This record gives sequence, C-alpha cells and structure tokens, in this order.
Amino acid sequence: MLTDTLPHATLRLPADSSFLAVLRTATSGLAARVNFTLDDIEDLRIAVDEACALLITQAREGADLECAFWLGEATITVQVSAPCDAPVAPSQQGFAWTVLSALTTSLRADVEGDRLVIRLSRSVGRHP
Repeated sequence: MLTDTLPHATLRLPADSSFLAVLRTATSGLAARVNFTLDDIEDLRIAVDEACALLITQAREGADLECAFWLGEATITVQVSAPCDAPVAPSQQGFAWTVLSALTTSLRADVEGDRLVIRLSRSVGRHP
C-alpha cells in the first residue's frame, strides 16, 4: 500500500475550518504536479475539504489536523487525521460519505487509537 511509504508532503494545521483554504491550495498544487485536469483537481479539492470537515467535527479542542500526500504517476493518495476524544468512523450511509465516494477512486475511514483517519485517492480521469 502506498501509505506504507513516507509521504511526499505533509501538512499540519489547526483543526479549524478557517485553515482549510491552505489545505485546498496545497492539494491543488500537488495535483497539478501529477498532471491532473482542472476537473480532477477541483474534485480532489472538494474531497479533501469534505474529509477534513468530517474530521473537524470530532477533533479534540485545540488539536491539529494532519494531512499527508502520496503522489503517483496519475494518482494522489491523501490521508487526513486528527486526535479525537471518542473517534467514530463516519457513516457510510451519510450524505458526506456519498459525496466523498463519488469524488474518489478509493476511500476508507479508520479509528486508530484516539485518531480518526480518512484515506482517499483519486486517479486522473476518474469520472464519477
């Protein structure tokens, strides 16, 4: 699995929605490096933003959101995580998960100790 290797880029930001613009910009720049189309870039930005929104609602007060990126030839894998007091994986039946599934090539959420971890990937030309 790609996430078993060191990420190409990692960002740590306060788990606060006012900082998500920084993450969206970084996501766009990294996606452009692997020749994503403008539509692919926008879909990935939306997916990362939605994943972070799911995390922020559970993140411990004052916690940091960690985001790691793995760049492939035509794929980006993103892992976002945050420490939570009582982490719960998002419902796969919910609207947010449905949106994420439509925008990504692969998607999973796991509770790892006190962290909620969401991993997603998108490949160039992945049209929902």
